[in-house]
Amino acid sequence: METTLMGKVLVTAKIENLFDIENRERGSLAADQVRSIEVTDALVDTGASGLLLPKRLIAQLGLRQFRIQQARGIGDEVPMPMYSVVRLTIQGRECSLDVGEISDDLPVLIGQIPLESLDFVVDLKGQRLIGNPAHGGEHIMDVF
Repeated sequence: METTLMGKVLVTAKIENLFDIENRERGSLAADQVRSIEVTDALVDTGASGLLLPKRLIAQLGLRQFRIQQARGIGDEVPMPMYSVVRLTIQGRECSLDVGEISDDLPVLIGQIPLESLDFVVDLKGQRLIGNPAHGGEHIMDVF
């Protein structure tokens, strides 16, 4: 009998404050003042829905909280602070997303919405992200 091992899929992700990027493009902010981080150990979590960042990284990016969203955790529903938009880049593909706050003892979590926006699927055998085979591996957006 064959045993399948479920492994972690870790990726390198660049996360930038989208408002800083917009201000840079308008000429009101120098390129070196755009707040961004790069993490080499972002965990792909297909059980999560969005992009979740530890509180310390949210502060480093200078994100603004704009609402509290009810979220289901392991035990019960919990209030989750939601923050302003970031640009997420993984393997050269990028998308813009709101950010949910998680505790500082957790890694950056990449959920289903970012995966779909970036048109990635999880290759469980290779323990990596790959371009969606249904799209020939190309970054394509479904519009209907």
